[in-house]
Amino acid sequence: MSTAPAQIVDTPAMDAFWNDDLATADPEIAAAISKELGRQRDKIELIASENIASRAVLEATGSVFTNKYAEGYPGKRYYGGCDYADVVETLAIERAKQLFGCNFANVQPNSGSQMNQAVFLALLQPGDTFMGLDLNSGGHLTHGSPVNMSGKWFNPVSYGVREGDERIDMDEVARIAREHKPKLIICGGTAYSRTWDFEAFRRIADEVGAILLCDMSHISGLVAGGAHPSPFPLCDIVTSTTHKSLRGPRSGIILWNDEKFTKPLNMAVFPGLQGGPLMHVIAAKAVAFREALTPEFKDYAHRIVENARALAASLEENGLRIVSGGTDNHSMLVDLSAKDVTGKDAEKGLDRAWLTCNKNGIPFDTRSPFVTSGIRLGTPAGTTRGFGPAEFRTVGKLIAEVVDGLSKNGPEGDAQVEESVRSRVSELCRAFPVYPGM
Repeated sequence: MSTAPAQIVDTPAMDAFWNDDLATADPEIAAAISKELGRQRDKIELIASENIASRAVLEATGSVFTNKYAEGYPGKRYYGGCDYADVVETLAIERAKQLFGCNFANVQPNSGSQMNQAVFLALLQPGDTFMGLDLNSGGHLTHGSPVNMSGKWFNPVSYGVREGDERIDMDEVARIAREHKPKLIICGGTAYSRTWDFEAFRRIADEVGAILLCDMSHISGLVAGGAHPSPFPLCDIVTSTTHKSLRGPRSGIILWNDEKFTKPLNMAVFPGLQGGPLMHVIAAKAVAFREALTPEFKDYAHRIVENARALAASLEENGLRIVSGGTDNHSMLVDLSAKDVTGKDAEKGLDRAWLTCNKNGIPFDTRSPFVTSGIRLGTPAGTTRGFGPAEFRTVGKLIAEVVDGLSKNGPEGDAQVEESVRSRVSELCRAFPVYPGM
């Protein structure tokens, strides 16, 4: 048997594994990320469900917690080595509870869809009846759309908005609830710009014996900052994504007050729907919750609403109709019917002018969801940049110029107008830079 010492083998591949940055290891992906950073810097983000997270949130999302499996919950894991995972998740839970004034929180859902699926799994049986805002009136896919699991596995009964003013009619909600006796009622939506009447929903839920769920994904940052009424203590369960007006990583949370929901909700998330939680994202959630607990964030939330009202007013002054006549939150739907411009064409034309938005159906829309008669706009990302009412009034004017070009010239728009708008967008973006140190 040889007793010679083991030879140390030079391993340049391992050296590269530990030391190469992304540009060296994968230049194609690095180039795409660099271009995405440029897009976010150079264009004005108006998609209501998007925001610009802090550098600290990005750092936590890309941290070494990427490597850690932590199935279970703090103190009750199925894997070893979870000491610091427990620290991170406990901080996220405690900060979420403090931020929203509730007794319990589950911070593990990977997305908004999964947080709502967990509530369904915990509290409903397949075929049970529930109520939610109709997709065509501003509801979300997971609130009962027939193409979604919520509409396929359960019996959704939808409520909508009045044709006259495009607002939710609480008397109609009560009538539908009395007729169908749902086990669960959802309030909250994805494209509804008015304040939610949680007290009225609570009375209806109590009358028919329903659990009341608020999906506050879009308005959670406003709730955290006191710029929108809180669903607590009126709602039994509250769900939210963490990346919209809350300005955190892309993910979801579930919040509640009554301990009777603790075991079914926690078990629905794990092991019901997910295995190991994304600990790097949970770390980023904790960072975002800490940011949202500051006085500066409260000011930010109120500025989001002020800016939305300024944008809506500017659009109306420039000939574009706002669904329901205005906004109480961060978002609005713009009806393009009078201009004979589709949402699809407007989205493309505005993108050519470096204004990013999404096509969106309006209530009672006669066009398909792939074409639409409207666009949805939001102010969280622009407010993060530092825009105030003056900048958003300018943005409203720029949007109207592009839409008028589309109205006169068809889907190709007016190239000169779009070039002019691009130039003014660039001026705004240079004055309010994104990630200047990156």
